[in-house]
Amino acid sequence: MNGTFFDIGLGLGLAAACGLRPYLPALLAGALASGDALKVTFAHGHFHFLQAGWWLLAVAAMLALSYVLQLRMGAERFDAVWGPVVGAHAVAVAALLFAGTLCAHGRHWWPGLLGGAAAAALGRWAAVPVVDGARSRLTDRAAKEALTAYLDAASLAVAALVAVLHPLGYVAVLLLAWFVWRRRGRGGDRYAGLRILGR
Repeated sequence: MNGTFFDIGLGLGLAAACGLRPYLPALLAGALASGDALKVTFAHGHFHFLQAGWWLLAVAAMLALSYVLQLRMGAERFDAVWGPVVGAHAVAVAALLFAGTLCAHGRHWWPGLLGGAAAAALGRWAAVPVVDGARSRLTDRAAKEALTAYLDAASLAVAALVAVLHPLGYVAVLLLAWFVWRRRGRGGDRYAGLRILGR
């Protein structure tokens, strides 16, 4: 699968997956790139570190640390304190993966920084309110903490599907945008109903 269309689809899909949770998509992309599998590579250009051992080790350490901190602090407190940090990681890693994908295939890499950050922000916008709402309704601590594992699994699944079939990156972004639009529409309907009841 060669061509700009496929390269953009791969970078966009990896970035969208990072918006859900950034660590497993980065590990998968780096592992595939180091094995030169499925046309995923960062070997050529400024972003070759994305498949380097030290980078993958650092990402794995951040993944482990996020779970350790969540177990110690509780899921809701972790989200309140460390949620912005995870969000910053998501945007940064997504931007790097998208830019690195374009660069490794001989494209201009700087649009990938912007597109990756935007796709990650969209993924966060779609996922975070859903997870927060689910945690607020659950009473069991283990169930609340399990939501993070589900989010990691979803991010890995999206990244894997996109790695196998690069154009699915476009589908992932469209689905996230549709999900956000639907949720906002339902919120507007709910507020409209509350205004009517208040009259």
